[in-house]
Amino acid sequence: MSASSGSPQALAHTFTQRFTATRRGARLARQLALVELHDWGIPDRTGLSEDAGLLVAELAANAVAHGRVPGRDFELRITLLPGALRIEVSDARRERRPLVRPHEYGAESGYGMRIIDAVAADWGVRDRVIGKTVWAELRA
Repeated sequence: MSASSGSPQALAHTFTQRFTATRRGARLARQLALVELHDWGIPDRTGLSEDAGLLVAELAANAVAHGRVPGRDFELRITLLPGALRIEVSDARRERRPLVRPHEYGAESGYGMRIIDAVAADWGVRDRVIGKTVWAELRA
């Protein structure tokens, strides 16, 4: 889905899709995000597409691992604005807030938000009526 604000200089693109809260759904979210970015003129294997793919993968994996409620999907929304690419993943568990954990030697998990914090220009969380949205932005 694409939208325009009326001015050719202020063209914005938006993609929104729900996915099953499974590992397969998370993989599909990343794949479709990269296809959509390519359709918007952001070629595969560029810095922006690689970073966006990484952020979608981490946010979707977190939604599946920590935000899953049986019978509820997670939602991916990507918005390309002049100068910024915003990635949002919404899940149904408001009480499970993401945080950047300190490095633990030998830890097998807990790196997702550290990756997001390192790659994104900014990120945050906002509550929804049901659940929460975790967002991250990249400079475009």
